[in-house]
Amino acid sequence: MVWSLVVPLKPLAVAKSRLAPAAGPVRPALALAFAVDTVAAALACARVADVTVVTDDEVAGAEVAGLGAFVVPDEPAAGLNAALRYGAERIRGRRAGAAVAALNGDLPALRPAELSTVLRAAASAQERAFLADAAGVGTTLLSAPPGFPLAPAFGGPSRARHLASGAREILLPDVASVRQDVDTGDDLRAALSLGVGPRTASFAALSPPVA
Repeated sequence: MVWSLVVPLKPLAVAKSRLAPAAGPVRPALALAFAVDTVAAALACARVADVTVVTDDEVAGAEVAGLGAFVVPDEPAAGLNAALRYGAERIRGRRAGAAVAALNGDLPALRPAELSTVLRAAASAQERAFLADAAGVGTTLLSAPPGFPLAPAFGGPSRARHLASGAREILLPDVASVRQDVDTGDDLRAALSLGVGPRTASFAALSPPVA
């Protein structure tokens, strides 16, 4: 099974607001770096057929389109989960039987092989499935095989909501890069310790982002 991924991305001016104390004025550029590295790694994964990015940010949209992603505007403009539902609808409008997975756009350490391992487990579940974030509170990936709605419930303690919705939790060792999203300075340092993609790595020598 190959997957069509939907990645949400806020306008860069407001993206990653919790990272502001650590990132300072480079926060929008850092948010773009996360997204570029995430999308590039996803497109390099053998189990990924395509990536659709839902964003109204023209700069970010142009960057990820240049990588080969589909870009659609956030027409619902009703928050993260509405954007993900819309992205899934657009994917299945192109290919009705698509296996769809929502992926966070802030996984700068993402490794294609680890993403492949997670998506293989998602296919084996044969139902909606999800991967919790590194903190065990949120969610970094939610999958829906053909015939299942995505039904995303991201934001805050989404692990509990996805469990309550009937989605199966994917429990795997050695997929840290798919779990390590970045919201805070501590998250960024954790991602850097795993090894980040080239766009995010360009910030590695900066302070305060990695101080």
